Amino acid sequence: MFFSIDPHNGVAIYEQLMRQVKFAIADKTVRPGQLLPSVRVLSQQLAINPNTINRAFQQLQSEGILESLRGRGLAVTSQATLTCIEARRNLLTERFRSVITEALHAGLGAADVLTIVHSQLETLEGNVATVSGDRNPSPA
Repeated sequence: MFFSIDPHNGVAIYEQLMRQVKFAIADKTVRPGQLLPSVRVLSQQLAINPNTINRAFQQLQSEGILESLRGRGLAVTSQATLTCIEARRNLLTERFRSVITEALHAGLGAADVLTIVHSQLETLEGNVATVSGDRNPSPA
């Protein structure tokens, strides 16, 4: 599993880790039963504090997405895929709502917003890698 952490994007690092794990599970890049890398390994790979990774993993456990397998590490739970698909959809819906609200406050109309969205979709179609590394995103 590949993580991409940006300490300057305004989103807490533990939150970035949680989102990326959820998105990878929703995209079925990481499947139920699959083990995640250890806190120590991730800490070394990403050059971030192990406590930050621990915090993300503990939160994912409390949400029922990860479970501890004694002596083996953390694994994705059997119900995690549906939970993560819903979480991904909710996060993206909130972000879209925020951008649309900003556009409407700026004086754009619904037609203008739709034009921008369609234009960007055409521009990005097939040019954005998903968490699985695929170039063509699959529908949520």
